[in-house]
Amino acid sequence: MDIGLLNEKVTFQKNTVITDSIGNHKNGWEDFYTCHATIGGEGMASSKEKEEAGTIVEDVGMTVTIRYCKKASEIGSTTHRIVFRDEIYDITNVDHMNFKKKSLKLSCRKVRR
Repeated sequence: MDIGLLNEKVTFQKNTVITDSIGNHKNGWEDFYTCHATIGGEGMASSKEKEEAGTIVEDVGMTVTIRYCKKASEIGSTTHRIVFRDEIYDITNVDHMNFKKKSLKLSCRKVRR
């Protein structure tokens, strides 16, 4: 893995249960892990249009490649999401790259807000 390509900073957030001051429980996101990554296929190259609720919207995806570590190995597609340049991306797939423990490749889709 070429370290020079890890030129973008990404933050992984984990879905957790948060208790407020009066004891109510609700789901929330808290920062889990921040690292440098290689971003691939972001923007128009992986952009598609799809119809949602009667309107045509842009469906933007990208891949994120990070170095393997114990903390990164805990990342799952249902429990984590990525924040990159103040945009939120849902993780759709986690590829462990043949389980060689060198890198992880994550496929992501941009969240519509």
